[in-house]
Amino acid sequence: MTRRFSLGELANQLQAELVGSPSRQIAGVGSLQSASVDQIAHLSNPSYRQQLASCQAGAVILSPDDRNLWSGDALIVDDPYLSFARLSQLFVQETRLPAGIDRSARVSESAKLGADVALGPGVVIGDRTVLGDGACIHPNCVVGDDCVLGERVELRAGVVLYSRVQIGHDTIVHANTVLGADGFGFTPDESGQLQSIAQLGGVRIGNHVRVGAGTTIDRGTIDDTVIDDGVKIDNQVQIGHNCHIGAHSVICGCVGIVGSSRIGRYCVLAGGVGIGGSSPITICDGVTISGMTHVSGSIEEPGIYSGGVLHSKTRHWKRNALRLQNLDALFRRVARLEKRN
Repeated sequence: MTRRFSLGELANQLQAELVGSPSRQIAGVGSLQSASVDQIAHLSNPSYRQQLASCQAGAVILSPDDRNLWSGDALIVDDPYLSFARLSQLFVQETRLPAGIDRSARVSESAKLGADVALGPGVVIGDRTVLGDGACIHPNCVVGDDCVLGERVELRAGVVLYSRVQIGHDTIVHANTVLGADGFGFTPDESGQLQSIAQLGGVRIGNHVRVGAGTTIDRGTIDDTVIDDGVKIDNQVQIGHNCHIGAHSVICGCVGIVGSSRIGRYCVLAGGVGIGGSSPITICDGVTISGMTHVSGSIEEPGIYSGGVLHSKTRHWKRNALRLQNLDALFRRVARLEKRN
């Protein structure tokens, strides 16, 4: 059933200044381009200001600087995007399973289940595993031996937890993610054949973490791989063994992090970033790394870091790539000319 709120109720929720009718009914959120008259939109990026002219939304969330650009009902706030994020939670369609254990689920006799746990069809719970109150395990998930899941943890369909994975309360793991698979550890023997290194650690994930679909987080070789509280991880991310991701950092899609890397608190790794070099990498707190950047050495000062080559027409790119091969010779030539002068 669609939830509806009056604009006055939403203003109270957001502690916003209300412009217009407090009785207007809002049944959902929409974009400036597509919202209907019973939805609320938001303007948080100046690039979209021109869309206000044709916007059909019943109300718009605006900053004080933009309030005069819209003649309809509005909520005025300092941070429209943050307010939109909070408001969006009011319209979430419930996906959690009802409490209870599906008859096709397989639960070890030594497992301990808290109150109001929900286990969907085909779920497997291993030996000595503990599920906190309100844990919700969707269909076809496998939770291995000696795992500990906190209160209200939610595993979406097809998630696999190997043994000794710990997850804090109110964490969500999306579909087909694998936590605790072996780290990629090998070393050549006397004949050059690769000898596996046993992965004896586990994975520890904190509270209020989000892990996207199809992501993999490897177990530690000796110590655990650690994801601290509040970290948000996008889809198809690979985090290697023994990594430590600091609290409230954001890791966007298709990021790859080599084993034993340490990422600080409040960092942002944009899409396609690669972390890995000849020695373990440490990134300090408060670092943002822009998309497709390869980080091959530690970063010790907060700030925004970028790498890679901007796109251009192919013929220009090829020409510049060939010139780049001669950069060292050009540098040496310039150095010799400078010495002559």
